[in-house]
Amino acid sequence: MKSPRTPLVRGLTACTFAVALALSWAGRVQAQSVYVSSEKDNQVLVFDAAGKLQSKIDVCKRPRHMMFSKDPSKIYVCCGDSNQLGVVDRASGKMVDTVALGDSPEIFDLSPDGKVAYVSIEDDSVLAAYDLATKKPLFEVKTGGEPEGVMLTRDGKFAYVTSEEANLVHLIDLSSKKIVKDIKVGNRPRRFAASPDGREIWVSNELSSNVSVIDGKTHTVKGTITFDIKGMRASDITPVGVVMTRDGKTAWVSLGKANHVAEVDVATRKVRRTVLAGKRAWGMALSQDEKQLYVTNGLSDDMTLVDTQAGKAIRTVAAGRVPHTPLVSP
Repeated sequence: MKSPRTPLVRGLTACTFAVALALSWAGRVQAQSVYVSSEKDNQVLVFDAAGKLQSKIDVCKRPRHMMFSKDPSKIYVCCGDSNQLGVVDRASGKMVDTVALGDSPEIFDLSPDGKVAYVSIEDDSVLAAYDLATKKPLFEVKTGGEPEGVMLTRDGKFAYVTSEEANLVHLIDLSSKKIVKDIKVGNRPRRFAASPDGREIWVSNELSSNVSVIDGKTHTVKGTITFDIKGMRASDITPVGVVMTRDGKTAWVSLGKANHVAEVDVATRKVRRTVLAGKRAWGMALSQDEKQLYVTNGLSDDMTLVDTQAGKAIRTVAAGRVPHTPLVSP
């Protein structure tokens, strides 16, 4: 025979259940958070998965590119006007530290152990390495003019860096601290995405209306994907952001002034469809289940949520002034 519960026990049980439910809900919310850097607000905006604004985090001046720390309890945010890498604590929702960078930092990547940040410094035309624990610069590698995109190989031995002025992708050996190959691509190369197996490196060429596909072994261009939108001039189709799905079958490319994003079949390099977003579709990030694509639109000050299965925009939400990078929590 079961002993009857006293009111106190029942109360404790209900309280424990409520606490567990609240913690579970909080965990789900955090897992579904979408962070967006707002350049002119000097803030990182925090949205839920449906695009509802949850909070705002004050950071350094002109926040742009962002990445999670390795754990990932922190967010690193590159601030172009204060020449800093801001460190945001996700739990408190506050910027808790900064690392001094060179003049006009652009994009960065982290070493596999998360201890070193490799940052493109536009005004100095260098790739600069910084120790995140000591906050000290480690070394610089001279690049072509206006370096922007930075992506490390999986083993952390090499870095790819775009030079917007030279129309090159530099392959940099990080141990020797030297450029070992210059890869000629299209006009004004911007950002990277790599296939899951590392065999292909995609680089967007903003002023060529295309993406160059680089062979990850030979470091030569093996293909080009050109974008075309009916009724639009090629000069208005300006690819910037590139993201790939985890299975490596699909790539999404933001088309800038064309106000669209393109879904590309990776194997055939054919555009499956394009989706209308906002003005100057720029940054992109996929949800963890890859069913939603978050697109930041720098000239309409908003973010478009795209249903990747239906290939349709489902809503657009205000996202501060000049939203730059969306970052989806793991």
